[in-house]
Parts: sequence; C-alpha cells; structure tokens
Amino acid sequence: MRVFFVTPEAMPCSRAGGLGDISYHLPRALSSLGHEVTVLVPKYQGDDKFPISYLPEYDRRVDLSISNRLAQYYSLDVESHRLILVGCDDLFSRPGIYGNEFGDYDDNAERFIFFSKACFSLILDLIDPRVPTIIHSHDWPTGLVPMFIKLAHFSDPKLNNTGTVFTFHNLANQGTFPYYDFTMTGLDWSLFNFRGLEFHGQLNLTKAGLLGADSITTVSHKYARETLGQEFGHGLEGVLKERQDCLRSVLNGVDYSLWDPLKDKFIAANYEPSDLTGKKICRQNLISLFGLEPGPDPIVAMVSRLLSRKGFDLIARAMPSLLNMPMNLVFMGTGEDQYISFLKETALANPGRVGLKLAYDPALTHHIMAGADIFLAPSRFEPCGLEQMYALKYGTVPVVRATGGLDDTVLDVLASPEQSTGYKFQQYTPEDLVGTLSKAIEVFRQTGKWRALMLRGMIADFSWERAASSYAAIYQQALDLASRQVR
Repeated sequence: MRVFFVTPEAMPCSRAGGLGDISYHLPRALSSLGHEVTVLVPKYQGDDKFPISYLPEYDRRVDLSISNRLAQYYSLDVESHRLILVGCDDLFSRPGIYGNEFGDYDDNAERFIFFSKACFSLILDLIDPRVPTIIHSHDWPTGLVPMFIKLAHFSDPKLNNTGTVFTFHNLANQGTFPYYDFTMTGLDWSLFNFRGLEFHGQLNLTKAGLLGADSITTVSHKYARETLGQEFGHGLEGVLKERQDCLRSVLNGVDYSLWDPLKDKFIAANYEPSDLTGKKICRQNLISLFGLEPGPDPIVAMVSRLLSRKGFDLIARAMPSLLNMPMNLVFMGTGEDQYISFLKETALANPGRVGLKLAYDPALTHHIMAGADIFLAPSRFEPCGLEQMYALKYGTVPVVRATGGLDDTVLDVLASPEQSTGYKFQQYTPEDLVGTLSKAIEVFRQTGKWRALMLRGMIADFSWERAASSYAAIYQQALDLASRQVR
C-alpha cells in the first residue's frame, strides 16, 4: 500500500525529540516490507544544506482566513523512502521547530494549520484511487489532517480506498489554542463544540486527530491504558474511551544498525553477549570521559532531558541518599534551569563521583550506554522511551519506574527472576527509587546473576521491523474500517 507519513519533524532534516527519529526509522522499516512511503514534513531553517529539489509544479496558495500564504514543496530521497518538505519561510525558517529559548512560538496555530492544509491539498493530488492508501499523522501539529480527510470522503470518491491513522506520542502536549484560531481551519463552526474540536473553550488539535482518524495508536501498551484515566488522559480520556475500539498500541523500535555494541563505531571497543571483554574497556573509557574515580562500584547513568516529568524532581529529593550509596553517577542532557543548577552544584561538590555533561551529544550517548553498568529512568510518566531499550542492548541494566513504555520494555527481577531484564519501582517516591536501586547494586556484586541479567537484556528484540509489521496490520484495519463506515 501507499503510506503518507505526516509529521512535524523527521530525520535527517529535523529533530526535536524521539518523534524525529521515529519519522525516519519507521518509514525505512515499512519500505522494507514493500510499502511505498512518502514523508511530509515542514521545511525548517537550515534544511537547504540537504540535497533537496524544488517542485514548483506543486506550489499552491493556502487560505488561512487571516492570510493567504504560498506553500512550496521540495523533495529529498532518503535511502528507502521519499521526503517532501513543505516550505513557507515566514512560518518555518526560524530557529527551533516549536519554539526558541523563550518558549513556544505565538503563531504555532497558524504554522501547523498551514502545514496540515498544505499536506492535505498535496495528498489529494497524489492519491491514486486504485491503490490502497494510508495517511498516518503524528501528534497535535498534524491532528487536522485526518479530520480533513474524513470530511472530504463525503464529496471526493477518490478517497474511497483511503484510511487514516493518528498517533499521539504524548498527551501532555495537545496543541490547544484560542477559539478564534478555529477560523483558520476553514471548518464549519458546527464542529466547534464539546463533541467536536472545542476543549474548555479552546481549539484542540489533538482532539481533531482523535475524532477524525479511522484508527488511533500510541507508543506503548501501558501508556494506552494510562491515557484512559484522568492522570494521564489530560482531559481527553473521555474521547479515548469513546473511541477505545479504534485504539491500538505499538512500541517504538530501535535501529540495531546504529545501536549494537558489536557494530557500534562510536564506542571504545566492540562486544557481544558471547564475549563481554569490550564492555570492560568501554567502562574504563567512560570513567576517563567523565573524570570518575576508578573502582568496583557500579556506574549509574541517566541520559535524558532535565525535566520534572523525567524524574529529576525525584532525583533532587533522593540525592542525599544516592550519594551515600556505593556507586558513581553520570548525567547527560539539557533542560530546566533549576535542574541544570542543581546538577552543576552536585557534580562540583562530588568530584570523581558525579559526572555531568550539559548537552545532547549523540556520540557520547553511545559511550554512556556501553560504559555504564546501570541505566536509570525514574520518569513520572513515559509514553515509550528509547534509551532504556538502547541500554538493554548494551548490557546496561535498566532501573526504571513502572510507567508507560518503561513498564512494557523492562521485565522486573522481583516479578520474573528467570526472564527478568531489569528492575522496576512502582511509587513515585525517593524511598521506592532508592530501595530498588539498592537491590540492583546488591545483585551487581553477584557476578553470575548480574551477567545473566545483562545477557537477557542484550538478546531482547525491539527492532523497527517488528514495529513496522504491527503498523502494517493496523493500516489494514484502518482501511477496512474506512470502507465499512458510512461517510
């Protein structure tokens, strides 16, 4: 089938977080299954450094009621699939995808309504009614696309062989804007009510996707269940419950051509489950990179954005206890000023025991995964998470909070000793974190048990090929649903 992948970010051109990676790896995996994939993404500042080709034959005006802007289209072939970049310099040629150091851009509603309209218009031109087609949209910036498709079914028979899928990656970000921004969508105001796109008096673009798509997906089984409740549904749990029959979950994947200690070009020495000698060399390298004191105590690492939801408020409260434990700590990431200051002060006061890198450094991430003994992910919530899956492949045992994808991807020692791959704690408290980490450190000193735990994680399969097969099945379900519904 043909798949149009509509996303606000996609590697190699743009990345703000995991969605940029997903929008590169999943299309590659889908293409390997024989599907024809085209990724549509905005053309951001700096994208001209890539070998893009201008497609003037597709240029069109996009009416936003407050303005009439020109959408320009560019093409870039990326190995197995094609990227089409949607350009409008006034809206997208600026630093940052969603905002800058001062916060989100004030005109994000205009920016992504424009993008959604420009994508919808182009897709209508490119669809071949004889070929089964899926439009797969991602997160709030593209939530209007499935709604546009749903409404167009009434008048355009070309869409009869077309289905839509909407994936929400994090319901904490929903794309809510003042009610008057609804005018830019061009939709009838009859849709602006509590059963439509209205949300507490505002326009909600995620809600548009949830209501418009034939199938809805999210990025882990546990998170799909969590979002049906008030804590993680963030006000949309009622909509999700109404559409629960259409809700599916697929874990994000890992590109093992990049994340494999046997083939990794970044790390100090390669290794595999049958020979872990190289991991010892990588451990010594990590000690050198972060200025840690050599010794037998485990190295516990976090690679994460420095945010409260990632568990750094918990880390701050637990730090006195953590520093009393026989281990060294490594942190890498950027984020909120309060945690930057806190970690700076902690590292300065504990030289040789706490290593810190305030940056997102892809190469250093590989060094940390290969050299650390324990990977820590104490998130308050985590829709999926990728780092814990990287850690497993590198024999770095995860200690995680049992939420979202962290819960789905780590098998707990206490619950399943013979199949376990790591440790999980339930309560979001310093006591539960410290207690669970203490149990992991105790087993770390039992070489045989720890090695067995490492090896089970290293052979776990979280490949994108597995995820792509699941999405292909969901695409077929969406096509079946679309064909049965009365439009």
